[in-house]
Amino acid sequence: MLHARWIEHTLQPRFELGTSKGPINVRTVWYLIAWDSERPKIRGIGEAALFPGHSKEFPADVRTKLIELCAGTHDWSRRLATDLVDVPSVRFAVEQCMRDLEVSGTKQLFPSPFTLGQQSIPINGLVWMGDKATMRTRIREQIDKGFTTVKMKIGAIGIDDELELIKSVRAEFGATDITLRVDANGAFTSRNAMDVLERLATLDIHSIEQPVAPGLYEVMAELCERSPVPIALDEDLIGLNTAITRSDLLDHVKPKYIVIKPSLVGGWEATRQWIALAEARGIGWWITSALESNIGLNAIAQFTATLRVTMAQGLGTGSVYSNNIPSPLLAGSGVLRYQPEMAWDLSSLDERDI
Repeated sequence: MLHARWIEHTLQPRFELGTSKGPINVRTVWYLIAWDSERPKIRGIGEAALFPGHSKEFPADVRTKLIELCAGTHDWSRRLATDLVDVPSVRFAVEQCMRDLEVSGTKQLFPSPFTLGQQSIPINGLVWMGDKATMRTRIREQIDKGFTTVKMKIGAIGIDDELELIKSVRAEFGATDITLRVDANGAFTSRNAMDVLERLATLDIHSIEQPVAPGLYEVMAELCERSPVPIALDEDLIGLNTAITRSDLLDHVKPKYIVIKPSLVGGWEATRQWIALAEARGIGWWITSALESNIGLNAIAQFTATLRVTMAQGLGTGSVYSNNIPSPLLAGSGVLRYQPEMAWDLSSLDERDI
């Protein structure tokens, strides 16, 4: 018989994580832990990591579903296709937990050359928002660390200052040396977005994520048609939980790229569907984390490694926390690696729950 319980866990960023929606100074995630009464020492664990301000879920939704799941463990597989569809972060936690239990709690969810330490995943360096001087320092740090793709958050300190920072990078590094992506998180409006896009185009920008707020489909469709900078949809993917709504979005808006966050769209199966729909339409894609702990990041990274990606993914966020769960994941020199010789350390969680 399957038993389960859940833990609410608070993660502490090493520094204030600045976004156009405001700073992030603390992060709450939930762990779903399951075990079979016949093998009580073998535990599967999955992480639910909704993102306040982006997710359609609320913490109360997560807690309610986790309580239900732990009270009734007999129909988890069925619920992945029913009520859990509307609580994507919990759905992903169930996927992870069941998979980890299948592999005897080893967290080797998708064995591959990546988990053997033989291959790595290309990732981008991420520059969080801050004041101009801080962002300048952070850009330099990412380049010095060996990242050849750098993503910069924009839309908080003023576009003039942000463009000046990008110009300083381009003065030293051409587009063939450093690929620059920007992420607006919906910071611009229908009135000023095109002007921003035209100014960015002079700086050889690879792409811009979500220039206007999600849900403005007519505005976004027009921007995607006219923009001199390729547009990637990010937040617009969240909350579209059926193949029909996903197809309608891509057919109407016609973005150049989509950015898939498994924790926010519903896990591995939902990610596979987004990829299939995008590729059928000639739309590019990449996968990113949503500031999960290393439990969720590991689940996303191992899955991504099976897709044989060549474009930089957004999976370098594990080091932002001072109290992250020690794991075999290591980001550096523009890639994410898995060190199989390193053990997972779950001692930061309550031993009674693990």
